[in-house]
Amino acid sequence: MKVFYSDAHLAHQPRYYFPEGGQTEPFLETPERAECVVSVLHKADWAEVVPPEEFGLEPILSVHSAPYLDYLRTAYAEWQSCSPIEGQAFIPGSYTIDRQMVLTGNVPEQTGFFLMSVHVPVTAGTYTAALAAAQCALSGAQAVAQGQRAAFALCRPPGHHAGREICGGFCFLNNAAIAAQWLSGQGKVAILDIDYHAGNGTQDIFYERPDVLTVSLHANPDREYPNYAGYTHETGAGPGAGYHRNYPLPVGTDDSLYLHTLNEALDLIANFDPAHLVLSAGMDIYKDDPLSDFAITHPGIVEIGRSIASLNLQTLVVMEGGYNVEALGKNVVALLVAFV
Repeated sequence: MKVFYSDAHLAHQPRYYFPEGGQTEPFLETPERAECVVSVLHKADWAEVVPPEEFGLEPILSVHSAPYLDYLRTAYAEWQSCSPIEGQAFIPGSYTIDRQMVLTGNVPEQTGFFLMSVHVPVTAGTYTAALAAAQCALSGAQAVAQGQRAAFALCRPPGHHAGREICGGFCFLNNAAIAAQWLSGQGKVAILDIDYHAGNGTQDIFYERPDVLTVSLHANPDREYPNYAGYTHETGAGPGAGYHRNYPLPVGTDDSLYLHTLNEALDLIANFDPAHLVLSAGMDIYKDDPLSDFAITHPGIVEIGRSIASLNLQTLVVMEGGYNVEALGKNVVALLVAFV
């Protein structure tokens, strides 16, 4: 299996963020996440770790807006030019709900427009790292389109909370959506999101599309981020009505309940009959993840991988969350080995 990895992710190293409550906490989405995964994969005789190819900005702009990319590219430098505070770009105190507003060159205003939450501090290296992650996803998409049974895009930062022109939840560019959009030129695509948190960005991007089925299993958003999206009544709109499905799960969800729900989701995907599957693989479902209240075990992750692989679809696996660094590499391998 080809594993696409770029050490450009090391350029993105926020020191802290502002979770609910307003107190700063150490940033959980650290470079060690990707480094521990690639270290374990280097030891797997079936994994071929390679750098991504360069696809340029065009496939990214098919998902994200040009003003949004410009913001990610320039925000840190512009903020530093007018502030003595080093290390992070401006964190907004308020946010717009008017997506038609006219943007000025004012950094606080732009940040309040493009940031969905305070979980996404932009640093000097964020844009570079996010672009490299997107190239990893596109390289993986190309590999499966060319006939590979499966490929793994070791993306950091993750992406499934990023919408067309908003970032949130540690995510800046929606790697899975960018890959799925690229693959959609070759037939129908299904995106299955198994991250602990709802894939609201992916949902939003494809919500009115009938050619891309989006399915997400996640903690019930009535208690977990992103809170405003991920509910069962959200099933798509317009031409995309019926082509999105959310499976919110309760506190303490164990292997049995998760696999039962997953099988229902897999039946939905099988009936859609896609040409390709994009799997947003968040290992924060694991029982000992600091952000999880699920009870999914390591053997449970093995079975999750086997169940998804049983679809026999050409599959791109894209790294999303997972914050127990000690267990993350082993859990990723447990998921991937079913596709070998």
